[in-house]
Amino acid sequence: QVQLVESGGGSVQAGGSLRLSCTAYGDTYSSFCMGWFRQTPGKEREGVAALYTGGGNTYYDDSVKGRFTVSQDNAKNTLSVEMNSLKPEDSAMYYCAAGFRRLQDCASGSWRPAPREGDFRYWGQGTQVTVSS
Repeated sequence: QVQLVESGGGSVQAGGSLRLSCTAYGDTYSSFCMGWFRQTPGKEREGVAALYTGGGNTYYDDSVKGRFTVSQDNAKNTLSVEMNSLKPEDSAMYYCAAGFRRLQDCASGSWRPAPREGDFRYWGQGTQVTVSS
């Protein structure tokens, strides 16, 4: 079992920055491939970014490329995402995910073409990000 504990989030004006962090407790094997998703009311959870912590392959949704950066602290089993130049459309509940079911695909960067909610076994409780215009 894996427990994911998220921190960060909050409210910021457009153009501002926020940093989210997620620490994995339990089965550390599941932290080899982690990601961030976001969800707004009435919409499906969408993959924002993902990282193979064993080698650095990353995924970014087109909407966040150049603005969001994922990073890892392996010693702390922590995945972070630095979110810059935030836009009102980035407002959502952000969820950390771990335990990618296709670890080899994560390692090779084969996201097919994007990570989906069903690809991950474990989820954090979510943290709200609100960007005002």
